[in-house]
Amino acid sequence: MDEPPVQPTRIRARGLELDADVSLPPEGAGVVLFAHGSGSSRRSPRNLQVAAALQGAGLGTVLMDLLTAEEEEADRRTGHLRFDIGLLAQRLTAAVDWAAGRDWGGGRGLGLFGASTGAAAALVAAARRPEEVGAVVSRGGRPDLAGRELESVRSPTLLVVGGNDPVVVKLNREALSRLRVEKDLVVVPGATHLFEEPGALDEVSRLAADWFVEHLRGR
Repeated sequence: MDEPPVQPTRIRARGLELDADVSLPPEGAGVVLFAHGSGSSRRSPRNLQVAAALQGAGLGTVLMDLLTAEEEEADRRTGHLRFDIGLLAQRLTAAVDWAAGRDWGGGRGLGLFGASTGAAAALVAAARRPEEVGAVVSRGGRPDLAGRELESVRSPTLLVVGGNDPVVVKLNREALSRLRVEKDLVVVPGATHLFEEPGALDEVSRLAADWFVEHLRGR
């Protein structure tokens, strides 16, 4: 399947405009919004690789920056905003509302793909928009940072972690036990936190595509 064209756009969130790249196949099972993690962006090679795999499975993608350019610059120096889950979740929730209100949004299920701290923001947004968010996938995420909102998530959730990332594996197992929805945890053998090993990110992409296609189709 040919990759759909990229449409640069801006998403309004609490008086700000956030940059995003939208790719929509003519028809598809759903659209997946990406919430990147610590020190990353919508142009992260890892996000782009996963997005290409989702597009190949017939899914639309919205790669967006949850921070403005000025905030990204400040965060590079201090690292404080990437752990402000309340702020990230607030903006991702606004993006869900934006997507649901598009002429293509109402006819396609919406999914959220979160990496690192972006996974916590994705789970909080899912808890706040249970009717709109049809599925969540976390890659090397920190779902534990979603706090008490974990118990309110109603969207089927897949947690994917690297086998050589023991602290994050432990945190994901604990978060999994608190989720009250259809859920799964997959540990990719030999993979570290960023899934940089040969084939590791391919496995993440396959798992995410299968999860989203299964749970977004028909919503």
